[in-house]
Amino acid sequence: MYEKMKSTQLAVIGGGPGGYPAAFLAADLGLQVTLIDPEPNPGGVCLYRGCIPSKALLHVAKVIAEAHHAANWGIEFPDPTIDLDRLREWKDTVVKKLTGGLGQLSKQRKVSYVQGRASLINHQTLKIQNQKAEEFLRFDHAILATGSRPATIPNLSFESPHILDSTSALDLPDIPKTMLVIGGGYIGLELGTVYAALGTKLTTVEMTSSLMLGVDRDLVSILSKRLEKVFDSVMLNIKVVGMKEEKKGIRVTFEGGSIKEQVFEKVLVSVGRKPNSNNIGLENTKVEIDSHGFIKVDAQRRTAEQMIFAIGDVAGEPMLAHKATHEGRVAAEVVAGHNVTFEPRAIPAVVFTDPEIAWCGLTETQASQEKRPVKIARFPWGASGRATTLDRTDGVTKLIIDPDTERILGVGIVGTDAGELISEGVLAIEMGAFASDLKLCIHPHPTLSETIMESAEAFFGQSTHIYRPKKG
Repeated sequence: MYEKMKSTQLAVIGGGPGGYPAAFLAADLGLQVTLIDPEPNPGGVCLYRGCIPSKALLHVAKVIAEAHHAANWGIEFPDPTIDLDRLREWKDTVVKKLTGGLGQLSKQRKVSYVQGRASLINHQTLKIQNQKAEEFLRFDHAILATGSRPATIPNLSFESPHILDSTSALDLPDIPKTMLVIGGGYIGLELGTVYAALGTKLTTVEMTSSLMLGVDRDLVSILSKRLEKVFDSVMLNIKVVGMKEEKKGIRVTFEGGSIKEQVFEKVLVSVGRKPNSNNIGLENTKVEIDSHGFIKVDAQRRTAEQMIFAIGDVAGEPMLAHKATHEGRVAAEVVAGHNVTFEPRAIPAVVFTDPEIAWCGLTETQASQEKRPVKIARFPWGASGRATTLDRTDGVTKLIIDPDTERILGVGIVGTDAGELISEGVLAIEMGAFASDLKLCIHPHPTLSETIMESAEAFFGQSTHIYRPKKG
């Protein structure tokens, strides 16, 4: 059966933001690499159905919002005319450009790209199934980068064109008059922002007491205030207990609030993601998974099967593309014989709503839960000249600082383009910077990046643009 089987030094299963960087670096390091993915080019969920198309649409939402906002400055535009076909075509063009570029990079690096679905036959053999046939591949090492999929609601899941998940919502089938987003996490809020900007009356429901549970409350509160104006309704501490399809949409039954039932044209279920650790043949190996379905790995991303590694969403939280990329690069270097480990001090997270929320390192919430003493330095964007020129003073920058050493432990930002600002915080934490380092670094004026410097100045009671003497 396996007599004419092909072989490779490294097989990478999954071509997403963890898989293709791992494959590319391994090839750069001189390894023979085979990359397997169901799509015609590398990119994975992130490029095809996640990060990239959602950010393309969020940019459109931002343009529409800014056009409305311009009325505050005496500039008024007519309501936008939305050509949904052209919008969808533009989004798809972005995806094709980036994934096509990755296909070219695969060829330039002489990575053997195989379109198909791979599963493990044993600890050194893969079965690859595609539309034409199935083939087998023997490997010396393998990296599992199979990603994740949208989670569903137990006992409430059924097929209907009126029920969307993050994938189908990005397809932009139409612009519904009303939509319910179930789940107050970042994916639902980002997609809700898009549909609200396009004209949908958007309601979001969250069973807990706050949106973005786990994120610092002072950051989320600023976003929440704006969403309450942009969305038709934000429902907290309310649970969805029933959904029934009707001719005009989905009748949703709620528990915990004054509204018991309501019909929505579309319902977007956004209650998290689940790792793709099933149906890939792990049972044929020594690879272990935990109670949440994540593959267990060590600091080098190695599984219990010494020749098999796992990275990205399938290997545990946080389920972020850039975390997967760095894990993939570590795994590739280990396979190539380098003694490296995955040990970041700060993995940034960004919520691309309006305003954006970004954070890295230790959060104030974590410090409180761990009863860890910290000092917090905040700079409100109302005191920022650049934020004022943008008419977007709804923001704050804060530093989480070790009270004894004054080392930067964490950074949190909410406001316009927070995601573009957070990398300075990542660098500060990784380099072991002190509050005085950020205070003494000259930042260009007028910029939003100055808020990081002024947060550090505020820690010493010396911020130019706010008067807040340092407490003893």
